[in-house]
Amino acid sequence: MPEMRDMSQMTDRSTTDRQYASTDRLETRRSVWGPGPEGVSPTDLLRANVVSSGFGRILEIGCGTGQFARSVVDEAPTVDYLATDLSPAMVEATRALGVPAQVAAADDLPFSDDAFDGAVAAWMLYHVPDLDGTLREVRRVLRDGGTLHVATNGREHLGELLREAGGEPLVTQFMSENAAEVLGRHFEHVTQRDVETRATFVDHDAACAYLATFSPELARSLPHFEGPRSYAGRTAVLTAR
Repeated sequence: MPEMRDMSQMTDRSTTDRQYASTDRLETRRSVWGPGPEGVSPTDLLRANVVSSGFGRILEIGCGTGQFARSVVDEAPTVDYLATDLSPAMVEATRALGVPAQVAAADDLPFSDDAFDGAVAAWMLYHVPDLDGTLREVRRVLRDGGTLHVATNGREHLGELLREAGGEPLVTQFMSENAAEVLGRHFEHVTQRDVETRATFVDHDAACAYLATFSPELARSLPHFEGPRSYAGRTAVLTAR
C-alpha cells in the first residue's frame, strides 16, 4: 500500500498537485463525514472558534473547495476573509462561492508582516513539504496576539476501514497526537479538543469510491459487504496564539 505507508507521498508536490487538480476527490471525501457519538462536528467547532475570536482580517491557507471559508463569511459577514490554495482549481471553486481567493504557497505567502489578525489551516498541514517553515511563515503574517486555527486527523482516523482493505492507518507529520507539540514550537499558547467523527457509506461501492480517491489499490482490496457501514474518524481542532 505505497500511497498510505510512505509519508513522503503526503508532502510530495507532484502527488498533491494530482490529488487537488480538480475538486472531485476532495468532494467525495467530504461527503461521507458526519458527527460522532458526541454529536460534535469538527468543522462546526472550528468555525465557531474562528467566529468567536472576532477577527478583522483572516487568512486561510489550503482552502480547498472554499466551503469552510463560505460558512465563516455567512456567519460573520463583516469579516475580511482571504482564502489561498496552491491549486488553481480550488481557488476557482472558492471564488465561485463569492469568497476572495488567490493562488499562494503556504510556505511563501505574498503578504507583509503582521498583515492578518487570524489564520486558518484546516486539514492541510500534513501536506506541506516544510512544516516548520510554513508555520514560521504563518506566524510572520499574523499580528502580535493573532491566532491560528487548525484541524487535523489522528493516527487511527478511519483505521478500521483501512485495515479491512489490507492497509494500515496513515501516519503523517502532523496528527492529533503531535499537533500541539509542533504548534508549540511557534506559538506560546496551544489548546486542543479531540473529536470522534463518523464516515458513513451507503454500500460497498461508496466505500471503494472513497478509498479510490487516494489509493486505487485499497479500493480494489476492500472485501465486499452488504448494506451501509459506518467507521470512526479521529480529528483534533486546535488554536494557537
